[in-house]
Amino acid sequence: MAEAITRFVPDGAIVAIGTSLEPLIPFAAGHEMIRQQRRDLELVGPISDALFDQLIGAGCVRRVTAAWVGNVSEGLGHCYRRACEQGIPRALEVHDHSNFSISLALWAAAWNVPSLPIRTLLGSDILHTNPNLSMGFGLVHVGAVRPDVAVVHVQRADAMGRAHAWGPLGITEEAGLAADKVIVTCEELVDADVTLSDPNRILFPETKVVAVVHEPGGAHPSPVQGHFKRDHAFYRDYAEQSRTPEGFAAWLKSWVLDVPDRAAYLTRVDAEKLRIHHHQFSAPADYGDE
Repeated sequence: MAEAITRFVPDGAIVAIGTSLEPLIPFAAGHEMIRQQRRDLELVGPISDALFDQLIGAGCVRRVTAAWVGNVSEGLGHCYRRACEQGIPRALEVHDHSNFSISLALWAAAWNVPSLPIRTLLGSDILHTNPNLSMGFGLVHVGAVRPDVAVVHVQRADAMGRAHAWGPLGITEEAGLAADKVIVTCEELVDADVTLSDPNRILFPETKVVAVVHEPGGAHPSPVQGHFKRDHAFYRDYAEQSRTPEGFAAWLKSWVLDVPDRAAYLTRVDAEKLRIHHHQFSAPADYGDE
């Protein structure tokens, strides 16, 4: 993980992360960005749960382009609010979107067009808080958002970057296609014959993927269908500890700065309790053509 972040997430990068809404959030990658003291990042996403909040609290972020920032089950993201209201630890620029408009902003970049038109934001205050939204011909024009890198967590991938994910995917496909590069972290690193056996599930062209990191548990505390349940208690404890700058600093030291990697991190949580034990497999698809 450390090498992938070092090589492909420089200071000032535009990073799409946490693109599957509540599940498959690549917390391990985000924590490595914090450990490497990345600065001036622009975070792009729909609802990235508490990961945006942690990166903001660590001083890594200059701008958020997103639909919502917080802590889903607990509500408020305390670090995000402090940054917006008090400039702690630094002032934060916010480009508001709806879940739909951030998806269109990424599709515009993926299709290499300057903008895409919609009606759904008409009458919304979002038009006053995002300079990449404009009016014309009775429509809202959503300017393209092109991340430098998209970081995604998936259930399985092969070494060439062919990634399989299932469950809610949010805006993962459009984020990967819009980004210049994609970093994939995965629960399972599998042979190519596994990913190629189900080609319709492959998320991105492997030519987009610059790094594949085998990182079991890399999305904790968010859920990974077929692997891990959501760790509600962890989110609740984070919400309580991050209510003050001092509490957040103590949490960050304990769970990120003093933890060298995800393997060490997982020794501190009850991974076995969170692991999925009752599996429900889908029926196989028949790709026979003769």
